[in-house]
Amino acid sequence: MTAEAASLLARDLRRSIGSFVRAIRQDAGTTRSAQSEALDLLDRLGSMNVATLAEKRGVTHQTMRLVVAQLDVAALVRQDADPADRRSRLVSISPAGLDALASERDKRASRIEDAIRTELSSTEQSLLRAAIPLIDRLALAA
Repeated sequence: MTAEAASLLARDLRRSIGSFVRAIRQDAGTTRSAQSEALDLLDRLGSMNVATLAEKRGVTHQTMRLVVAQLDVAALVRQDADPADRRSRLVSISPAGLDALASERDKRASRIEDAIRTELSSTEQSLLRAAIPLIDRLALAA
């Protein structure tokens, strides 16, 4: 594949995946938010301090501190003393946060399942299944 063809493929893939994610989130009523993305990071990567969470989300420490405060008020996270640094606190997702995150994920998965069943033929469903490992490899390489 030429560099130009790879560039076009990359743009088309970004556009398609972005449109797909936005449509599913909107249809499921689970719009993207700083809080949901912070919860997702904590679920996937485990406890971390606010500075690390901010770095991983690509936001300022002050912004993440506000997000964590909102999550804390809603009891979706808990903050504990960091045994490695008593000046710092480790933020962890709480059981209520896990429940909220699972509910959002289930709503989106249900909408995706509906779309797969109603919009794709069995051959297209097989092609989609075969594409998943490729997309996973691209995600790891990013």
